[in-house]
Amino acid sequence: MLDRTEEFASKHLGKKSLGSESYEPTLLVPIPRIENRKQYDIKNEDLPFIGYDVWHGYEFSVLTENGIPITRVLKLRYNCNNEYLVESKSLKLYLNSFNMSRFGETIEETLEICKNLIQKDLSEKLETNVEVSFLDNNSNRTEIFSEFQNLMNFVDETSLKIENFKESPELLKIIEENEKEYFLTFDSLRSNCRVTHQPDFGDAFIYYKSKKHILENSLVQYLSSFRSEYHFHEECCEMIFKRLQDLLDNDDELFVCALYTRRGGIDICPSRWSKNCTKNFAEKLLDLACYARNGIKQ
Repeated sequence: MLDRTEEFASKHLGKKSLGSESYEPTLLVPIPRIENRKQYDIKNEDLPFIGYDVWHGYEFSVLTENGIPITRVLKLRYNCNNEYLVESKSLKLYLNSFNMSRFGETIEETLEICKNLIQKDLSEKLETNVEVSFLDNNSNRTEIFSEFQNLMNFVDETSLKIENFKESPELLKIIEENEKEYFLTFDSLRSNCRVTHQPDFGDAFIYYKSKKHILENSLVQYLSSFRSEYHFHEECCEMIFKRLQDLLDNDDELFVCALYTRRGGIDICPSRWSKNCTKNFAEKLLDLACYARNGIKQ
């Protein structure tokens, strides 16, 4: 039997869909976050983190009233403290419905109309404030997470054996040390769509400040255990955050971000951080005027 998440998502997922030849906001499908959060004792009314979901739509296109085509990268963000996320295929179909639609006499006017429509439609559907911008070749470009180091640099790969490919928090091991900051990235994160089971690839970025040292080989084993998991991108980010937070002390700082590779012309970049985190790692990612990427896969 389908659970509620699959029931909502299956409106479009796994089905042949022609979408719409004209602007159609009813294509959008919200997914309740609580369906996954309750499995990890994450309560919507008392979230253990702050965070945002940032999306990039690389194939947004629309027409002016005179039929002049406009193509831009769309960037949007919304807070993770709302009750819903948007299902990715529904967002793709919705954005595609602009392709043959005509708005505005000029390029600038057309983009402004589209921006206002998308903000309105998504905000209403997700019951939260959604912010939208369009990026072009003149937009600011910058890399993020430059101080993070590859997790594999701290591991002897010849002696590391990985056998668990379903999320396994028991793999994580810690030792007590003097308080220290850790800046780590793992470029081989893989999970799978919860409904279609198509693979999703991304880079994970983890910062924590603690007297507890999460052993790097155990962290590689844990992140690798997502390889046969079936979850949405946002859920994976929150799962990683919660598992690590459960190991650390209450006053320790923690930040987790996942930059996923685009699929179907859209990528999802969720980030979560502890309420006491003093590092603003997500600043550039959240900047709607900035094209902020990190690795070759983005």
